[in-house]
Amino acid sequence: MPTPSMEDYLERIYLLIEEKGYARVSDIAEGLEVHPSSVTKMIQKLDKDEYLVYEKYRGLILTSKGKKIGKRLVDRHQLLEEFLRLIGVEESHIYTDVEGIEHHLSWNSITQIESLVEYFNGDPKRVEELRAIQNDTTTEN
Repeated sequence: MPTPSMEDYLERIYLLIEEKGYARVSDIAEGLEVHPSSVTKMIQKLDKDEYLVYEKYRGLILTSKGKKIGKRLVDRHQLLEEFLRLIGVEESHIYTDVEGIEHHLSWNSITQIESLVEYFNGDPKRVEELRAIQNDTTTEN
């Protein structure tokens, strides 16, 4: 399994390829707010671990293993954003909160959160009931 840092790179590379059809070192560096030299080192490591194939000056492509993990990481991120939105976290906090927690949850926890999101989305009344509980708690404080 990749490290949290490797996950960040795989997620960013996957998104770039989905959006643009390619991922350049400069785009990855900008998206992750790191130096291009750091990106090159990580790409070489990801190549060595067979998550992608990198040819200097020619670019990179994700292997099937890299694509699978990249998609899974993007899906995890989107699920956590949806979950935090659902439970009423302020929009301005969601991205930072997801970045802070996504690497610290087990895949079992992610699966349980997914079930909870599906439960709430399955019936709009459930979300209304949650909001009512939250409003009651807010007015009591």
